[in-house]
Amino acid sequence: MSGPSTYVPKSAIGKWFEQRLPIGGLIHSSFVVFPNPRNLNYFWTFGAILAFMLVAQIATGVALAMHYIPDARFAFNSVENIMRDVNYGWLLRYLHANGATMFFLAVYIHMLRGLYYGSYKAPREVLWILGVIIFLLMMATAFMGYVLPWGQMSFWGATVITNLFSAIPLVGNFITTWLWGGFSVGDPTLNRFFALHYLLPFMIAGVVILHIWALHVPGSNNPAGVEPKTSKDTLPFHPYFTIKDTFAVVCFAIFFAWFVFFVPNYFGHADNYNPANPLVTPQEIVPEWYFLPYYAILRSTPNILFIPAKLAGVLAMFGSIAVFAFLPWLDTSKVRSGSYRPVFRVFFWVFVLCGIGLGYIGSQPVTEGTILAGRILLLGYFAFFLIVLPLLGLLETPLQVPASIADAVLGAHGSTAMLKGASAEPSVKG
Repeated sequence: MSGPSTYVPKSAIGKWFEQRLPIGGLIHSSFVVFPNPRNLNYFWTFGAILAFMLVAQIATGVALAMHYIPDARFAFNSVENIMRDVNYGWLLRYLHANGATMFFLAVYIHMLRGLYYGSYKAPREVLWILGVIIFLLMMATAFMGYVLPWGQMSFWGATVITNLFSAIPLVGNFITTWLWGGFSVGDPTLNRFFALHYLLPFMIAGVVILHIWALHVPGSNNPAGVEPKTSKDTLPFHPYFTIKDTFAVVCFAIFFAWFVFFVPNYFGHADNYNPANPLVTPQEIVPEWYFLPYYAILRSTPNILFIPAKLAGVLAMFGSIAVFAFLPWLDTSKVRSGSYRPVFRVFFWVFVLCGIGLGYIGSQPVTEGTILAGRILLLGYFAFFLIVLPLLGLLETPLQVPASIADAVLGAHGSTAMLKGASAEPSVKG
């Protein structure tokens, strides 16, 4: 049975230390006996996967920083030196580069799980908002890291994205010049991005600690979307969920390792294997895959009233992320889990398809067709948050929600047992 920590150190030194800094009791209460809903599925293991990936990114990043030279004249060659001359440098770089892809894959699944099961609803609003902040910091960190190899795509990607800030009225040019450290992307820009890329992961780690703290106040959400009421609804975190999380992390690590050892450059761009050249513009400037939906939003946004397309695109791009922070108030339904909201499920998958479609549009050359398709998908993306969710809470008739987690679990098992029993009964022939 899960409950408050009963941790008591066995050694005299442990007791002495615990009286002065009760870390053991904190760990025991938070990660051993902490009660979790018994019906958590494998989508809830992505929190542990993300923690694993964050540690892996920080560890490999610190090792790479020992050999990287943040100088426009030597940055590209220093990356080549890491790959060729540093012991296991190729492994460190491939782990770090593909780790960013794995990190974003896991965080997108984690976010969609939270969206589907209503993990943003009360009393978990702060938990959700902290998650959105982590996502924004991840995007900033990944963008700055993509610039560091100082290849063609790195240089021109930095040029395009930093130029966006010039669209901001009054302060845009000042912000752009500060980011550049001059009047164009160059050596000062690289130094700034390297410093921020090194710093931001530690900021992410700090917000992750707050995120976990906020999680432990109300406890985890669950697929049924009902709060635990009795001890029958929960299980202690260890060993039930530690084993489940460990198994999921190992499986994800195998998937990650396959990319590192067999197709390490699968997500790379050919132009980024050429040194940065300000005089030669690549035919197509394409960001990493996890930025493609937002890139499509940026370039598909038209003029809106008196707002020019460039500024409107910037506002739409940042708004497409910021809108997640307002989900607790945009979704007016009293039912938390999408499992009991049949109409919501349809719109949820339409939203997912809009996101995938925007990602595809972002990877394609600019044509009238891609711009039109991007605008349609853009409307679908924002309509889900600003129109569908507020109205569904008023118009949708949800299914019957279980009275408790135990009912959701045991009811399903009971139904299965009844079906098996019925099939096992001998037939009576008249």
